[in-house]
Amino acid sequence: MGGTIKIKSEEGIGSTFIIRIPFKLASAPDTVKKTAAQMDISGLNLLLVEDNELNAEIAKTLLSDEGANLTVAEDGLQAVRMFQEKPEGYFDAILMDIMMPVMDGLTATKTIRSLKHPDAETIPIIAMTANAFQEDAEKCIAAGMNAHLAKPLDIEKVKMTIYKYI
Repeated sequence: MGGTIKIKSEEGIGSTFIIRIPFKLASAPDTVKKTAAQMDISGLNLLLVEDNELNAEIAKTLLSDEGANLTVAEDGLQAVRMFQEKPEGYFDAILMDIMMPVMDGLTATKTIRSLKHPDAETIPIIAMTANAFQEDAEKCIAAGMNAHLAKPLDIEKVKMTIYKYI
């Protein structure tokens, strides 16, 4: 591969290995993907479903700073009711916590997807949860969510995910 390996070692102290492998940069693809900085979520109406007050405040701050308009529900049942009461197209996406009192996020998602509301089948529902294992993501998708984001939230990933599904 045209590289080098150097080893520096001192008895009783330790060893240092320096490996250099030259790589050529691949040519740019034909289509340029947008970076998170280019993905504008300002003006979007988002339903944030979060029972933890601190987590809700952090998410509200991050998303509001990006220009999004937020409606907050404190549990899944409240989210279902809020979604149901609003007209078609009111919410652009739902950001759903999973572990909540009254009604958890998986049940809330299944309930929303089963509603007769015009947006019930198409509204992007994105899990935002501390449950970060692959099996947790699979449960979210199986319940009808579009994507799974692990906490703590990375605003760039949140923006890219919202942008992808709207």
